[in-house]
Parts: sequence; C-alpha cells; structure tokens
Amino acid sequence: MTACAIEGGTAGAATTADPGPEESGEPEEPVGAESVGLEGTAGPEGAAGAEGAAEPEGAAGAVPAGPAAPWAGAPRAPGTFTLTADGAYGARLTAAPGAPGEQRAWYPERWTLDGPEPYAVPLPLHQPEEPDAQVVPLADGRVLIRRRVADRQMFSLLYPTGPATGELALGAVECDGMTLLPPSPDGSSVYGLSAGDHSSLLWLVAGGAFGPELVAEIPGHCSGGVWLDRAGRMLALDRQLPGGGPVKAVAVDLERNGEVTPLLQIAPSSDDRLLLADPDSGLLLIRSDAPGHDRLGWGVLGSCLPVRFPECLRPADVAVTPFAVQPGQMLMPESCAVALRIDGAAGSWVGIWRPQGRRLHQLAAPEGWSAGAGYWSRDGVLHLPYANAATPCAVARIEAPGDDGPLPETGGTDGTDGTDGDGSGTEPSGAVTPPVVCKPVPLGQAPLHRTASPD
Repeated sequence: MTACAIEGGTAGAATTADPGPEESGEPEEPVGAESVGLEGTAGPEGAAGAEGAAEPEGAAGAVPAGPAAPWAGAPRAPGTFTLTADGAYGARLTAAPGAPGEQRAWYPERWTLDGPEPYAVPLPLHQPEEPDAQVVPLADGRVLIRRRVADRQMFSLLYPTGPATGELALGAVECDGMTLLPPSPDGSSVYGLSAGDHSSLLWLVAGGAFGPELVAEIPGHCSGGVWLDRAGRMLALDRQLPGGGPVKAVAVDLERNGEVTPLLQIAPSSDDRLLLADPDSGLLLIRSDAPGHDRLGWGVLGSCLPVRFPECLRPADVAVTPFAVQPGQMLMPESCAVALRIDGAAGSWVGIWRPQGRRLHQLAAPEGWSAGAGYWSRDGVLHLPYANAATPCAVARIEAPGDDGPLPETGGTDGTDGTDGDGSGTEPSGAVTPPVVCKPVPLGQAPLHRTASPD
C-alpha cells in the first residue's frame, strides 16, 4: 500500500472557477492519511468518484443557465444509455412512436458509433419490455438484456436478424434484485451484482460457458462497479461491512476467486468511493467525505502525493458527476481531460476539466443528450450521443478546451461574453442547439450551501 493524504479547501466557485488555495501546488496539512493502493496488479490502475445527486434517469437536454433547451417530445427513458468500453456500441431502452400523452411500449435499441456516421437499430420482440429492464451492449454488436420475472432475473442476448430480432436465452438467477455492471473491457463479459446487507453476490451473466455463473460472494453490502484494468480482471466495488461503518472502495480479483483487497482509505471513518478509472495514467476521481462533507477529488494510484479536492469541482447549487476520462495519457494523469455531467435546477450540461488546468469549463449539451453518456478519443475529442425530433441518432463531438490562458480573477470572466468558452468546439454529426451563455457568480455573492446529494 502507498501512503496518501487528502487536501481540502474553502467554499465558493464560478463558471470557470479560481482553484482556491489548495490548488497552488503547496499541499495543506492533510486531514488524514491511509492508503490508495491496488495489490496483485502491475502498473498504475485507477478509478474516479462523483459528487452530487444520484444519476437522474432519461435522456435529458439542457435548459438556460448553461444547458440547451430540452426536447419536449422525448419520452422519459427508464434507464441509462450504456456504452461498450471502447465506445463502439451503445444500448438503451427507448419508446415506440405514439401520440402525445399516449402510453408507449419500451424496446431495446442498439447504436453503432464506430463508423463514419452513427446509426440506431431497434431490437423489439413480440411484447414490450418492462421499464426496469436493463441493457448492456457487447463488442460483437449483440445486446444483453436483464428482465425481472417474479423472483428471478432472466438474461438473453438480442441481435438483429434482417427485419426481426433474434434472441438467445442465457439462463436465470434466483434473486430479488440485480444490477448489471459496466461492460467489461474484454468486450464479451458482463457481470451482475446482487447486494444484500450481510453479503453481495457477483455473477458472470454473459460470457461464461454454461449460462450465469457465481464468481464471488463478498462480505458486506456492495455497490458501484469500476474496471481497473484493460483485461477485465480487476474490479472496484464500494463496500460497507456487515453491521455498518464507513463505505470503502475495495478491489476484487476475478482471476483469484474474487479475492478482495483494500483499495481506498483516506481517513479511518470517511466514506471513500471510487467511480471511474483510467488504467493508462492511474488517475483517480474520488468521492469522499474526509474533508468534512462529500467532495469530488482526484489522486493518482500508487502516488505519495495527497488526494486533492479542487474548489472548481464544487460550483454552487449544482451536482457534478464525472463520467469519462481521456485514455492514452500514459503516466500523465494531470493532462487527462475529464468529462463531467453537471446537474442543476435548469437541467443537465457538460463540464470539462483537467487536473493541471485547475478550471472547470462548462458547455451546453446537445439537445436530447443522454445525460451522463459519452466517451473520449485518445486525441481529446469528447463524443456525446443524443437523439431528438430532428435527429434520431447522432453524436456531438467536442474538443477539450485549452487551459493555456490565465486563470480567471474572482468575479471575472474567461471570455468576452461571460462564458468559459463559446462552444465552437462542438462539431455535431446532427443538429445541435447553440450553447447558452453561462454567467459566472462572483465568489462574494455565491451561496455557501450546495444541492443535497440523495443516496
């Protein structure tokens, strides 16, 4: 294990925010120091945390104060848009066309994103899906679907067969509830987590030889799910031990019968969650209450430097949740571009941040963006899938803004129109609503409270 400290700061933020005293490069006295480490793997692996509210459902556009106006005709999706690890395919539940106010049938839809133009393939069967069904795309273009039938979880693979949809039943698991984890980096495996108060069961539900297979029983209540390597061997889970206590991220070795080792412990009594990972650079984005309340911070796996909690990642009255990290930045965690979903009373929009840049760029989301869905190319282009009345399947491409200019002064702006950028880096493959100006709030006028983060 590697010793690690945390670093905190004071309240206040603007659209492109001054990083505050902890960003000066001189660490403050640590709040606590324990471990950020991963045993049994070679090279730096990492994961990231999130700040703010739980993921709202649906494909939401953005509305004034940063986001673009929402697509009024879009039905509210029951689940999220899920991408393969390489961003080649996406899958979601969507609604069949119908008159306004009419009840609509849900069906799976697969998006192909690695060609010259994105396109969607509907995968309906003889009856509509339930809103609590969950879909995950595989690297071969098939889509895994989980359905709950009474007290069992049923699994099938769906694939297009001419005008129809083919279905390959994989089997079932008897349990009350299960959550599918993000697709494995190997492209062919999907795992499910069935969590209980005293223990949690990890299942291989797709990619096994004989249907769903029990991989590990982990003591405690587990949640989350982040891949720590590109081989699909090391998985991070957030665990609370039986009987209560703090939530700590642990690493599960799937090639050693689910062996569990500690991964994050910033302070003995803090909740330390790990929600994203970049195996190339080792960048960690961490959600922890070690500074006294939940904060979004970053660190580097195996590093002796403190975990930092930048002020620019806690703008007032919004929730900030990272959802994608730029890959390919070998051993350069400070240069990785991080995409963040920003949720406020006005809607959802996009943030882009680099540790070395010390500022949060806020950009309008394309109309009909599947909020929180997206992936980076290695050369720093963010891809955001969206659908609206004019464009049923499209991807907006946003180049990461540069951080070469001077940091904004308190109450000042980073652009002539009061924004941190004019959104000109957006090059959509379909129509996109022009960005709306984001007015920064002077730190002296910024409210001290933040939106509560429901669990």
